[in-house]
Amino acid sequence: MNEGSSRSHAIFTITINQKIIKISPGEGNEAEPVTSEENISAKFHFVDLAGSERIKKTGATGKLMQEGISINKGLLALGNVIAALTDEKKIASGT
Repeated sequence: MNEGSSRSHAIFTITINQKIIKISPGEGNEAEPVTSEENISAKFHFVDLAGSERIKKTGATGKLMQEGISINKGLLALGNVIAALTDEKKIASGT
């Protein structure tokens, strides 16, 4: 659409792992301590969507205008998918 538009998206994922080691005293006077491990992990996704194409600003017509409309429709659909994935109510109900 224009020289300054890269039309790119980026997804950056960070995974954090935590290992919790619990040491409990053993039973009896000479008993060895009991060790147990628990692993916890979390994943964060950071999403940067390309900006929408402003047809009025670029002055696009014809094929370029249709391309801009398609880009904007795709961004809207992608935004709706991301919103649905982050909606606790929709995840819990399975819809």
